[in-house]
Amino acid sequence: MEKEQRLKLLRRQRRVKRVRKKVFGTPERPRLAVFRSQKHIYAQIIDDLAGRTLVSCSTLDPEIRGQIRTGANKEAARLVGLKLGERALAKGIGQVCFDRRHYRYHGRVAALADGAREAGLKF
Repeated sequence: MEKEQRLKLLRRQRRVKRVRKKVFGTPERPRLAVFRSQKHIYAQIIDDLAGRTLVSCSTLDPEIRGQIRTGANKEAARLVGLKLGERALAKGIGQVCFDRRHYRYHGRVAALADGAREAGLKF
């Protein structure tokens, strides 16, 4: 690994640690974790005390895949947030803490959060 690549990786790991220091999922208020790739976006609600994923959703889900052209835009992210919020409310989860990992709260990440809020989740 070249020096620049190693530095970039270390900076990203530092940002993840900085965010995760403050964000911890409990049974009363689980963590909504987001992962963003080039082609898709994934979100899951996690209880960190039990170490279990309670609800998950992504642009690869058949329900969402039929409604979108690509998984790499803000509209797809908003739909994932809406579907995740509906699934969470069906399981009795009303309040979450948002874990953006090392991503900026901007673009697809913000659109997912807005979609989850539209569905009724409280951050």
